[in-house]
Amino acid sequence: MPRFGVLGPLTIESPSGRRTTPRGDHQRALLAVLLLNANSPVPVDALVETLWPETPPKSYSSNLHTYVSRLRARFEGLEIERDPHGYRLMVEPGDLDLLSFREAADDGKAAARAGDPAAAAGHYRRALAEWRGPVLSGLHIPRLDADVARLESERLAAFEDCVDAELSDGRHGELTGELQAMITEHPLRERLAAQLMIALHRAGRQADSLAVHRDLRATLVEELGVEPGAEVRRVHAAVLRGEDPVPSAKPAPVFPICQLPPDIADLAGREDEIAKLSGLLGDGAGVPVAVITGQPGAGKSTLAVSTAHRLRRSFPDGQLFVPLAGASSPRDLATVLGDLLRALGVTGPAIPDDVDARAAVYRGRLADRRVLVVLDDAASPDQVRALLPGTPGSAVLITSRRRLSGLAGADRLHLAPLSGAEAMALLARLAGPDRVGAEAADAERIAKACGNLPLALRIAGSRLAMRPGLALGKLAGKLEDEVSRLDELQVSDLQVRGSIALSYQALSPAARRAFRLIGRCRTLDLPAWAVSALIDDEGSDEAIDELVEASLLEATGLDPTGEQRFRVHDLVRVFATELGRELETRAERVATVAKVSDAALCLADTAARRLPRTVPMPLSDHDVPVQPLAGEVVERLLRDPGTWFSVERANLVAAVSSLCAVGWRRKALRILERLSAYLYLHSHYTDMRTAYETLRDAAREADDRHIMVIAEANLAVLLHVRGEYERAVEGYRECSKELAELGDLATQAWVETNLAHSLVGLGRAGESLHAATQARELSTVEDSGTHARRAESAALHRLGKISEALEIDRRILAQARESGDERQLGVALQGLSWSLMLDGRPEEALETIEESVRVLRRTTAKSALAKSLRTQGAILAGAGRRDGAVKAYENARRLAGALEERPRELSCTRAIAASWIGDGRADRAIPVLRRCLDEFRAMGGKPATGLTLHVLRRAYEAVGETEAAEAAGEEAKRLEVPHDANASTLVRLLLSLTEPAPA
Repeated sequence: MPRFGVLGPLTIESPSGRRTTPRGDHQRALLAVLLLNANSPVPVDALVETLWPETPPKSYSSNLHTYVSRLRARFEGLEIERDPHGYRLMVEPGDLDLLSFREAADDGKAAARAGDPAAAAGHYRRALAEWRGPVLSGLHIPRLDADVARLESERLAAFEDCVDAELSDGRHGELTGELQAMITEHPLRERLAAQLMIALHRAGRQADSLAVHRDLRATLVEELGVEPGAEVRRVHAAVLRGEDPVPSAKPAPVFPICQLPPDIADLAGREDEIAKLSGLLGDGAGVPVAVITGQPGAGKSTLAVSTAHRLRRSFPDGQLFVPLAGASSPRDLATVLGDLLRALGVTGPAIPDDVDARAAVYRGRLADRRVLVVLDDAASPDQVRALLPGTPGSAVLITSRRRLSGLAGADRLHLAPLSGAEAMALLARLAGPDRVGAEAADAERIAKACGNLPLALRIAGSRLAMRPGLALGKLAGKLEDEVSRLDELQVSDLQVRGSIALSYQALSPAARRAFRLIGRCRTLDLPAWAVSALIDDEGSDEAIDELVEASLLEATGLDPTGEQRFRVHDLVRVFATELGRELETRAERVATVAKVSDAALCLADTAARRLPRTVPMPLSDHDVPVQPLAGEVVERLLRDPGTWFSVERANLVAAVSSLCAVGWRRKALRILERLSAYLYLHSHYTDMRTAYETLRDAAREADDRHIMVIAEANLAVLLHVRGEYERAVEGYRECSKELAELGDLATQAWVETNLAHSLVGLGRAGESLHAATQARELSTVEDSGTHARRAESAALHRLGKISEALEIDRRILAQARESGDERQLGVALQGLSWSLMLDGRPEEALETIEESVRVLRRTTAKSALAKSLRTQGAILAGAGRRDGAVKAYENARRLAGALEERPRELSCTRAIAASWIGDGRADRAIPVLRRCLDEFRAMGGKPATGLTLHVLRRAYEAVGETEAAEAAGEEAKRLEVPHDANASTLVRLLLSLTEPAPA
């Protein structure tokens, strides 16, 4: 491992003694900031600000990763870890001068407290020897200015502590020259001046000592307008009297107190929390009070004890640990104070009877001392107020299941469950790393079932440790069963159920009822409207506040709709569900869940009808209940329907699964139909696929043919949009047949229309026209009829019947203008523009497509805009406006890529590659076109494949690959379909882009 230096120029010294530095300013800056924060995570934001103080590049994340990788590669043994908060450089104290300096300075302080000034001076001199000059000299990094200034202050303080030790050891004669040099650098530093006065006075130079005071006073008055402080005045008076002005020092405590329980050896994670608490308690201002709150089993006491142990050096007078038993039977305050006074040396009759008097004596014993008081498991603010020290220097760390909101001036740290990595680390420490590593997937199942809660993980890990032969998968299976989960989470005197029960029993009857009701909702992230629907009581707000105060419900802030959100831990929910099963009937539980699901369905219905309908499937009006929420609540939530859907998206997807699990498949379908309006509009295809597969599987298991076929039809839509035309056609045909047998002609019309569009993509125009005509005849509503007529127009293009297609597109446009719907208008204009182009009217086509783009830019219909931009690119290419065409294609490709619409993204890429041929970059275009060709072939899209071959032929010709050009041309001809006006026009327009641009 190399040795690093930051106390002076940035250096890296290899074990052989060779010194190097990283190449490049960015690598030097990165290494510098990591070293100044050695062994602590540095957030990515801080690193970005360090490397790029002005404006970071768009690729800053990958650039940062590259710089880190280069540092690792250049310096063997360099350990830079990535964690959720940033990057951390791990280094031993002996391998970094800054850490060596601090370690030696700490040793000096310890020796000084122990009354050994000679040893202290030796340690301080060793610390100061690490400095080779100003911090990071020669490397100016604005982001580190504050850190550099702080380190210089540390150096100066260490020097002053060293001088105190050497003065105490009688070595004043060696110090005068060094102190005079330091005073020149820091003329306002009073402590240095006092030390120099002492050294000069002891050397028999009283006049020089008084001159130091005179110069300091003149400088302070002139520069700051203040007189010297008390310490300098005391030393000055002693010199005037001819006395030895020994500097005052705080006496070290004779009997430091430490009541802390042992620090836990297998604490997992919590480094950030410990760092935050250490910062809060060690700021030195007043009497800092920090409260650790959190749900039962979160590890509050463990964290408090571990933090207190790490802070022992900061509180040399001692650490008090006071168990208050607030969750079970809160201890009497008089008894607590009596125990504390005896621990502080107050015995017998000296302990007053009155509680207030005991509190006064307690504060008197702690006056002017540095003591950390740990109050564990507090019940209320009243229980802790009398236990707070009265003078600065001491600090208080409290744990409580309640937030202690009435405790003024306290800082609060809510303790969340462990991260996934921390949970796995804890399991590995308890059950053995080899065992957990060998069954990692099952270990993750255990951690998930435990909700990453430390108490639950400790119980599970202990059970595994007691039974070395127990397979992790077997325990995971037991824990995943909610009915028996809490039974499994108990070992010896540890149990999750009992821990949560203590908090539940302390609640009021109304809050207990609210707690049980919330347990019926499987959604862990709850909006206030859902909680209100569950509780359905005038006193719901007070009950919710009580649950939040008791850490059984966490208020997580406002969502973008302005609604308060709540979170409940999974194990807490399981406990609440248990209570509900014991204390309430099934009918009561079903009625409560029905209220929430009805409210969700009605909100989704209203929101979906306010969004543009882009998903090519019907929206049923059947089975929609009356909205149970108040009208003003609905309007507030749905002021922006897209925002509401984005906020509730995960919950609604989860609700589909939960409703299917209890057999409410039709309600699940109705919610999903409405959610799909948002998901399809924003191309969240993964969520759509997951939800419809869940619905399909549930319907298949229940032999519910209708819902199963509707789910399959929507899954076919997702195949279609990804360009998997063959599979989509197969799915559509099967669904259409099933829907005909079931008599659902309205849905069949939509499916036949989608089938027609897929067949066009496969180059089967005749079949497409037949499907589109059948869809139009089956249509019972205007939306599906319009969609079918668009499919007819597309098929007619491929059959060369342009005039018929033009007539259809004109009718669609007229209806769109009457509707006033801008999305429909933009789509209709796009269809008409292409028919005009195929009919030989390029000027009208260009005017129409430009209007389409303008209209769609005002909407949220990004997919339709991408299609119009692609059409605009083709029409501009035909008009000879090459630059405009390429720009339109690039904008269309960008949108299509973001929407995961691969066929459209590929067609735009093909056009852009065609323009490269015209720019003399055919060699660059060929590999891109080959990739497009491979993907179009895989999709089964013959027209798209043929078009790509035509462009590829031109690229081969441009680079002189004659044989390859001829092969591509021959294959393209074999794929040509007679009368396909669409393909022939597109070939002409694309090939126009391959021509050199006019000079």
